[in-house]
Amino acid sequence: MKTVNVVILDSNEDFTNELKAYFDASSEFSICGSSGNGNTGISLIEQFKPDVVILNLVLSGTDGLGVMDHIKKNKLGCTVIVVSNFGDDKIVNTAIAHGAAYYFVKPVSAENIAARLKDILSRNVPAYNATAEVRDKRRAASLDEKISNIFISIGIPPHIKGYQYLREGIKMAIEDPSIINSVTKQLYPEVGKKFSTTASKVERAIRHAIEVAWNRGRVDAINAIFGVRVYIGSERPTNSEFIALVADKLILEDLV
Repeated sequence: MKTVNVVILDSNEDFTNELKAYFDASSEFSICGSSGNGNTGISLIEQFKPDVVILNLVLSGTDGLGVMDHIKKNKLGCTVIVVSNFGDDKIVNTAIAHGAAYYFVKPVSAENIAARLKDILSRNVPAYNATAEVRDKRRAASLDEKISNIFISIGIPPHIKGYQYLREGIKMAIEDPSIINSVTKQLYPEVGKKFSTTASKVERAIRHAIEVAWNRGRVDAINAIFGVRVYIGSERPTNSEFIALVADKLILEDLV
């Protein structure tokens, strides 16, 4: 993968320095500039035309949403990763609607941000097939958004690890439905490999994410999403059942 040029827009110097130190130590990323001011950030984006912009929604001058609107309006083609202190569902949805490819809630490590960036950028196809590249980007964005909306609706917060692992597992089940019959031997290890962790930690984190949703008491919302009364009261699906439910729903809606 070519070197990925990055602009960081965040007023927290400690967080910005952490990202810089991590990315500077990697041959895969290059920091073009950073600022806690949205107006300065727009100038940096226009000057360097980075591949990725990592930004906080709260910036002096133009805020993060305004920066994303500028990127979209001027077709600057940056992948935007939001890293925010706020995990409210409406804020997450608003950021996604303004063009965020992914939304992290602080605290989050530079390592996790880099892993997600690699995952998002690796979905690009060769430049010689521009039409297919655009189509694949739109498809991936649509699928990511749909899965995120389902998670938000049923109460799975984006800052827990199980959120990322579940989303990856669902994508794998969409691409190969038969993998649901081999979650322990295949799905968990592959997700673990992608996020540099173990299969057992993936399994526990996914189970925790599902427990969080059910403990929030949104069973009615869950049943509404799947169109039938799937679960009653405290009854909870297994990891594989939940992944299969979401994957089947998206396949049937012809989103893949």
